[in-house]
Amino acid sequence: MNQENTPLFDALIRHKEKQTRSFHVPGHKNGLVFSERARSIFNPLLSIDATEISGLDDLHAPEGPILEAQSLLACLYGVRYSYFLVNGSTVGNMAMILGSLKEGDTVLVQRNCHKSVLNGLMLACVSPIFIEPKIDEDWGISEGLRLESVKEAFLLYPQAKAIIVTHPTYYGHCGGLSEIVRFAHSKRIPVLVDEAHGAHLCLGDPFPESAIEAGADIVVHSAHKTLPAMTMGSYLHINSSFIDREKVEFYLQMLQSSSPSYPIMASLDLARSYLASFGGYDKAILMKTILGFRKELDEIGHIEILEKDMLDPLKITIRSHEEITGFEFQRQLENKGVFTELADHRNVLFVLPLMKENSLEYFQNIASVIADVVCEGNGEARHHLIYKRSDSITTLALTYPEMKKRRKRSVSISKSIGMVAAEMVIPYPPGIPIIMMGERIAEEQIQYLEQIIIAGSRFHGGKELRIGKLMVFE
Repeated sequence: MNQENTPLFDALIRHKEKQTRSFHVPGHKNGLVFSERARSIFNPLLSIDATEISGLDDLHAPEGPILEAQSLLACLYGVRYSYFLVNGSTVGNMAMILGSLKEGDTVLVQRNCHKSVLNGLMLACVSPIFIEPKIDEDWGISEGLRLESVKEAFLLYPQAKAIIVTHPTYYGHCGGLSEIVRFAHSKRIPVLVDEAHGAHLCLGDPFPESAIEAGADIVVHSAHKTLPAMTMGSYLHINSSFIDREKVEFYLQMLQSSSPSYPIMASLDLARSYLASFGGYDKAILMKTILGFRKELDEIGHIEILEKDMLDPLKITIRSHEEITGFEFQRQLENKGVFTELADHRNVLFVLPLMKENSLEYFQNIASVIADVVCEGNGEARHHLIYKRSDSITTLALTYPEMKKRRKRSVSISKSIGMVAAEMVIPYPPGIPIIMMGERIAEEQIQYLEQIIIAGSRFHGGKELRIGKLMVFE
C-alpha cells in the first residue's frame, strides 16, 4: 500500500473545494457562523470540520476514506486491524479492557498504569492483581515489569485471563516485554499494552522494541504524544486471535463520540503518512541532533541526565544538583519560556519532537536557558522519599461491586493508614495513581503523598487534599 496516500485528508480537501452550502451540523457552517475575534485563528480548521455526509465516510461504520486510512495504518504497523480514536488513549484503554475481559475475570496489571486503565477495570468489573514494577531508587522512578514478578503473580493467581502492561513508561523506559508476551502466550492468555507514548517505536533502531514487535495482542497508541497529530488523536491495533475484534469494535462505538472530529481523524491520517516517510536518513539526523543536545546538557555541570539502557531517545529526564525539587525546577524553566512535559519531586521530563532536518533550530538556546535556571537556583537540600510498596503483588480490599454499596467519609490523611481508599489520588501529569480506590492504604503511600503535596504536585482526585483529608470507605 502507498503510505504517501492520505485518503481521509484528501476527501476533506475535495469537499472543501466544492464550496458547498451547509444545512447540516456543525453549527458553524464551515466557519461562516463564528466569533469574529477568533475567526482568523479557527477558520482554516473549521473549513474541514465536517460530519458524516456523502463522501466523508463514518468512523463507526467505515466504507470509504476512513476505512482506507485505517487499512493503511494497519499495514504500516503490521497488524491485523487498526482504528482511529478521537477520544484519546483513554477510550482505547477502556475499549481494550472491556473487549478482552468479562465480568469477574482475574487480570494481572502493571501497577504504574494510567488512570484510564483503572477506570476500564472498574467498568469491566474484573478482579485486578497489581504487580509492582522495578524501581530506580536513585532517580525515584518506576521502570517496567520484570518477568519474575509476572511469573510469581501467575503462580499465585493461575486463573488470570490477561496481563495489562504499560510500555514504555512515562519516563521512556522499555524492555522485557517480549519475555512477558512469550510467557503469557504459553499460558494461552493475551497481553494488553498501553503504549500511549510509543506510537513512533515502530521505526526500529535506535528506538526500543515496540509492543507490536514484541508480540502484544492489542495495543493502544497516543499518536498525539509523539507524532504530529492533534490532541486526543490516538490509534488502537488488534494483532491476535486472542482478541475478539467484534467485541472491541462494539465498545469503541459505545465509548467514542457519535460525532467524531474530522480534523482529529485527518491529522491521524497525516501522522501515519508522516511516520511512514521517516526513513533512515531522518533517523540519523534526529539522533545526531538529540546527541548534540544531550552533550550540551552534559556540559552544564550542574545537572544530571538519566542514562539507561532501553530508553526512548525522545525522552530526556534531568535533575538539578542544586537539590531543588523537580516542581521548582519546572516552574523556573517556565518563567523563561521553556515548558516541559512533567515534573516530579526530583526530576523534570522533556519530550522531544520527532522532527526531520529542521530539528536543529528547535533546540537552539535551550541548554543555555537550563544552565541559567540552575545557576540561579537557591533551593534548600531536602530528603526525598522513594515511593515503593513493601508488597510487590497486591489486590484490592473491596471488589468493584462492593465499593458501590459502601458509604464514604473523609478522614485526616495521617489517620487514613490501614483504611480502604474511596477515591483515586493521581498526580497529574503523569496520571499514574498513588492511591487506588478500593485498596488498603499503606504507610509508605501516605508518606510519599504528604511529601509531594508539600513539593507542589497537582492532582486529579483527592478532592479534599487541600484541607488535609482523604475519602475512605466506612
